Amino acid sequence: MDSNNNVMVFIEVRHGRIAEVSLELISAAAGLAAELGGQVEAIAPGHRLEEELPRLGHYGCRRVYYINDPRLTHFTSIPCARAVIETIRRHDPAVVLFGATTRGRDVAPRVASALKCGLTADCTDLKIGDHTIKDRTYENVLLQIRPAFGGNIVATIVSPESRPSMATVREGVMKMGTPDPGREVEIIPESIPFSDDDFISEIIEIVREEKQVNLKSAQIIVSAGMGASDPEALGLARELARILGGELGCSRPVVDAGILDKEHQVGQTGVTVRPNLYIACGISGQIQHRAGMSEAKRIIAINRDPHAPIFALAHYGIVGDVKDVLNKMIKAYKTKA
Repeated sequence: MDSNNNVMVFIEVRHGRIAEVSLELISAAAGLAAELGGQVEAIAPGHRLEEELPRLGHYGCRRVYYINDPRLTHFTSIPCARAVIETIRRHDPAVVLFGATTRGRDVAPRVASALKCGLTADCTDLKIGDHTIKDRTYENVLLQIRPAFGGNIVATIVSPESRPSMATVREGVMKMGTPDPGREVEIIPESIPFSDDDFISEIIEIVREEKQVNLKSAQIIVSAGMGASDPEALGLARELARILGGELGCSRPVVDAGILDKEHQVGQTGVTVRPNLYIACGISGQIQHRAGMSEAKRIIAINRDPHAPIFALAHYGIVGDVKDVLNKMIKAYKTKA
């Protein structure tokens, strides 16, 4: 293994637990590192994480650089970025990945600015490949894939002369691997010479508000498009989701129209989901939406247009009026129950 080809992941900790997005990125990094001939590393700023960090090994991380400092118990931007910058300088990874979360979007640009390296935000896929510019070919570079122009096209971005190549990756787009408790990780204490100037802000109080919608973990999602966005149709979609024990999702136009909040949005610019059952109601099935739900185990599409693109992806298609079909589905389920 070439130590200069390692892939490093920034680890987020929420309420004392490693965030799912970090485990998703460790899983994705394992594939990238294998193609580069390197290993997966992680950087974990925090405090009292000794019992939590071994989980990283279960997903393929070989070593984690642990910055253990009581002042890092709660996330603040400047010291966290400082820890990441110093660790990257010391260990020189080829690729560094961050979650496209509030924290990742805060830290990653600070790191990229300090190291003067490339950064692509909000990636939905990552690959290793070759890239030719004029007469020069760069081998084994990070291909950073993300939607552009409002999600109407998918762009591949490269920074072949940047070291490291850095990207933030959306939650849910990388499939979390199956953990293997037999795999271990080397935890390496990393000392960062913080100064008082690094801690210019103080956390006085933390207020936690539970999410009203959790599409990412939902096993059943009933999703409404503009064809099911009037109050009656939307009410039926919400009722079906409720009686099935699922969540209500929607397409981007429904959010853009102000009908539902963005937390309901499924798709390339929303949440990527992998439920057991996805019921698409009045959704045409443009590529931006399909990118966020195509890996659902079972897809039922309801649309009055028999040529709607969603039918090409659906396991079961129902051509008809959304309100009529939803009414019958609700009645059938209640009768059976």
